[in-house]
Amino acid sequence: MGSAKMSYNYNLDVTPNYSYIFDFESEFIHQNSRKWMTENWTVAFYYIGVYMAFIFGGQYYMQNRPRFELRRTLMVWNCCLAGFSIMGACRTLPEFIHVLRNYGIYHSVCVPSFIEADKVSGFWTWMFVLSKLPELGDTVFIVLRKKPLIFLHWYHHITVLLYSWFSFTEYTASARWFVVMNYCVHSVMYSYFALVSMGYYPPKMLAMVITFLQLTQMVVGCFVNISAHNFLAANKNSCGISEFNIKLSMAMYFSYFVLFARFFYKAYLSPKPKGKKEKCEPIAEENYSENGIKKPYSEFPRQRNGVLAH
Repeated sequence: MGSAKMSYNYNLDVTPNYSYIFDFESEFIHQNSRKWMTENWTVAFYYIGVYMAFIFGGQYYMQNRPRFELRRTLMVWNCCLAGFSIMGACRTLPEFIHVLRNYGIYHSVCVPSFIEADKVSGFWTWMFVLSKLPELGDTVFIVLRKKPLIFLHWYHHITVLLYSWFSFTEYTASARWFVVMNYCVHSVMYSYFALVSMGYYPPKMLAMVITFLQLTQMVVGCFVNISAHNFLAANKNSCGISEFNIKLSMAMYFSYFVLFARFFYKAYLSPKPKGKKEKCEPIAEENYSENGIKKPYSEFPRQRNGVLAH
């Protein structure tokens, strides 16, 4: 299937000149990671079963109970994910730029050198794939803090986990784009969440920008899949991605685009009826000032539920 049946002779200089390479990066053996994922990726279905049981069971359990605040825990969580995403972006972006600048769209979409020939990018791609499991923890905070949980949030988490784990077994070449984009968007998004959880409220426009970046990510994802399809149609052995994977990825990214576009319109563009609260009304994260005095929600900048972790 796709790259699983293809081999490449990397005579080209496909890796950038990194100023520093950590020991854990230089010791990364991509074959071992692929072997483990090939044998275990279906375990993700069990994790998703537990995840869905927690969502509906947790919401039922919390229905008549006071919400958990979890302010400090949430702050640490967001800071950790922000730091991880920033590090991942810094370590994968150089390879992406190097390949795109020197070898063009075809190589960036169809040749999985970012895993097979670059230990730095390969290691952080592996970390990206594994991180989709602990990122389900975003939903734990929403349920325990009794925040609105929309379909887009949990649908996104589930499908990204399954697709990422499955695609790693194939060394899907187009994942180079998906990994870098996701790391970059998450760097901004989780930094935003971290600031909000610490009690600092960035301008409202930033929430809109983040959602727009997520929407743009879906458009680029569709473009990458169309490009991969065209390369594969021209020559069946020309692109390191399977036709089945392209169909999965295209369906996933297009569904994200529709859902994010719908949310973006409802949250930021549609007129708000006077005297009537809309379903996607922004919700304040906290209602306490810095000195601990309770304040009305209306005095706080609001965070919209649709600036989603994914």
